[in-house]
Amino acid sequence: MAIEAADTVWVLISSALVLLMVPGLALFYGGLVQRKNVLSSMMHSFVAMGVMALVWVIVGYSLAFGEGNWFVGGLEYAFLNGIDAYSVTGTIPTYAFVAFQGMFAIITPALISGAIVGRVKFKSYIAFIALWGLLVYAPVCHWVWGGGFLTGEALDFAGGTVVHITSGISSLAILTYLGKRRGYGVDAIKPHNVTLTLLGTGLLWFGWFGFNAGSSLAANEIAALAFITTLIAPAAAGFVWMALEWHHLGHPTALGFATGVLAGLVAITPGAGFVTPMAAIPIGIITSFVCYKAVELKGRFGYDDSLDAFGVHGVGGITGALLTGVYASVGSATGLLTGNAGQMWIQFEGVVFTMTYAALLTLVIGFVLNRTIGLKVSESEENIGLDKTQHGEVAYNI
Repeated sequence: MAIEAADTVWVLISSALVLLMVPGLALFYGGLVQRKNVLSSMMHSFVAMGVMALVWVIVGYSLAFGEGNWFVGGLEYAFLNGIDAYSVTGTIPTYAFVAFQGMFAIITPALISGAIVGRVKFKSYIAFIALWGLLVYAPVCHWVWGGGFLTGEALDFAGGTVVHITSGISSLAILTYLGKRRGYGVDAIKPHNVTLTLLGTGLLWFGWFGFNAGSSLAANEIAALAFITTLIAPAAAGFVWMALEWHHLGHPTALGFATGVLAGLVAITPGAGFVTPMAAIPIGIITSFVCYKAVELKGRFGYDDSLDAFGVHGVGGITGALLTGVYASVGSATGLLTGNAGQMWIQFEGVVFTMTYAALLTLVIGFVLNRTIGLKVSESEENIGLDKTQHGEVAYNI
């Protein structure tokens, strides 16, 4: 096919928008941690831009989109072999496609960092995201988008399964393996700067338009649909989370609204180009309620999901993937409400396969790293804070 200039421009802009989500995530997470860990938390996001970009172009892209087999791609595109400035994917240059998909590979492991702040050695984190990107992200990406066994079967427009379920379930697995932060459940561990989190929320929502609408890979009507559903679902989810807090706590919080918006963004991702704008409203509402309850249950079960990476991304991703099977009604994508009950089963299978694989491989990676270079910082380092002990600097010199 010939290259379309409008499609190319849209995908390049969308790629830049997705990359901007990474600093947005850094601010979102950075505001939620204690002052002694803010730089460490933000570095977890920023370093992913360096590490995962290199991993992606060296071998990750090939494992995800190489021909391979039902499980993983081959190595024919390692080091971008066989791709040049004139290569075309659809109606855009292949380099544009590689870059756009690479942004997803960058932000996905960074999401996991929200579950393990204040506990992990920086060198171990770098090793973890590199291995996780190759062993978890790339194969699941191949399953869903690269010609694997779920391609053309499971509906995942922009990464509900590939990005959010993998990162959310992996967050639960690794935080369970690591154990709790010192003082968790006893001492008050409060956000040090919610204003940073609100700024991060805004940047994430802004970048998410590229994340979802850019996944059309063309400047067309489906991009416009994904754009408007990405506006509506988080709006509904943020409002519902705020209302739930107002009812239960007696007041709405800024952090609650921001968390609700994020849950809505996660939920609409798999169905952004498959559902109508009005369907985006119940998707946002239902997911906000489910994620709110999931975050509440964290205290009951006692697991230390520091920044609710599992409660929002894992639970929200699962809910969004299943609701896509209910509400899909655009083009050839049909769901339960349009008479295709079988799509619900396909969505369920995709969720279960992804959850199981991501959890098991994450535990294996964690075990290997812990037995070799070690994962968790010492009690002394945790008390001092990772900014000083891992990076030799502090966020605020006042």
